[in-house]
Amino acid sequence: MEKKEDLKKRIIVALDVGRKKDALSLVEKVKEAEIFKIGLELFASEGPSLFEEIKRKRKKIFLDLKCHDIPNTVAGAVRAASRHGVFMLTLHSSGGREMMTKAAATAAEEAQKEKKTKPLLLAVTVLTSLKDEQLREIGIEGDVSQQVLHLANLAREAGMDGVVCAPQEIEIIKREFGKDLLVVTPGIRPSWAASHDQKRIMTPAEAYKKGADYLVIGRPIIEAPSPERAFLQIVEELDTA
Repeated sequence: MEKKEDLKKRIIVALDVGRKKDALSLVEKVKEAEIFKIGLELFASEGPSLFEEIKRKRKKIFLDLKCHDIPNTVAGAVRAASRHGVFMLTLHSSGGREMMTKAAATAAEEAQKEKKTKPLLLAVTVLTSLKDEQLREIGIEGDVSQQVLHLANLAREAGMDGVVCAPQEIEIIKREFGKDLLVVTPGIRPSWAASHDQKRIMTPAEAYKKGADYLVIGRPIIEAPSPERAFLQIVEELDTA
């Protein structure tokens, strides 16, 4: 059975806000959390200057930019993120084997060169906002689970550290790849929270029992009257699971 301190490290608090002052305020309010996600909106608004301020608070950064471009461009982004000391970085697995392989090699080379810890590279499989019908609209046949498994296998072969997938795909990935791939899952909603725009969701306890390594949780925590209390309530839920 995991200690509560370890369970806290499994929860990634999503800083889904648009301004630095709001992000830093949340980091202060959720003192027990260790990892905070910076996504597209916040990064586009504030840039990498935010990284240093968060790191000064002794917190880790999950940079969720879902890089998807030609291999050299993505490798450059990985190199820059590595120099900033981010803990995790996302890429779209649909960018292909060459893109992911080059990203993995670049991360390892940069870590060795700068004598820093290599960031965990996470391959995004299928967004939690997509269902089977949306996949068909963009020309992908088969169901979501099949596509997730296919992309996860490609990511493993390309040297990714883990994948980002919806909670419903945790079990099939863990069954197929075991400890070869970390599983990071958004779409986590406590029973007391609304689902908003994510269609494939699950409670923290359910996702944890299925084998998720990290849970990304945003609005249920950051929009709560007391973000810290909401975070600790989720930790309690994991502990009872």
